[in-house]
Amino acid sequence: MRYAIFALCLASPTLAETCPEAPDHSEALAALIAAVQNAPNEMEARRISNDMWKFWADAPDSYAQELLDEGMSRRESYDYAGAAKALDALVDYCPDYAEGYNQRAFVNFLRQDYRAALPDLERAIELSPRHIAALTGQALTLAALDRTGEAALVLRAALALNPWLSERHLLTVLEKVEEEL
Repeated sequence: MRYAIFALCLASPTLAETCPEAPDHSEALAALIAAVQNAPNEMEARRISNDMWKFWADAPDSYAQELLDEGMSRRESYDYAGAAKALDALVDYCPDYAEGYNQRAFVNFLRQDYRAALPDLERAIELSPRHIAALTGQALTLAALDRTGEAALVLRAALALNPWLSERHLLTVLEKVEEEL
């Protein structure tokens, strides 16, 4: 049934012609960022980080939410082509919604198409400069492209927002590679 709804959504842009503005969760996210910076341990930081996803993944309307959910569901089942199609539709419909770009970048990252992922990450960060997951994704993508200096800078920015990121250990590796160059 869900796939039938997905097909209908992709085939019928007239169902939702104009994407509204994404909900403004900036105050709630700022509070969560402050909380994660002061988290007493990694377990608590992970719980707080999970709470951030509730806001990032809150699409502007039900049509956009359906596309986002479909893209993420297809990605989780390794249907990267289907995920990309849903997320392309989301980005076309909501060009100012950061999570559409972030999720499409993640699909391209998983496909190991790092060059395709990077512009979407840049756009996600442009729209949501404190999107920790997009910053982390950008750092990982830059590292995969052997742009270690840039990757280290972006990872430091992400760690300034959330010092408990599991990717924090990558910073040491990136710095060692930079020293060797």
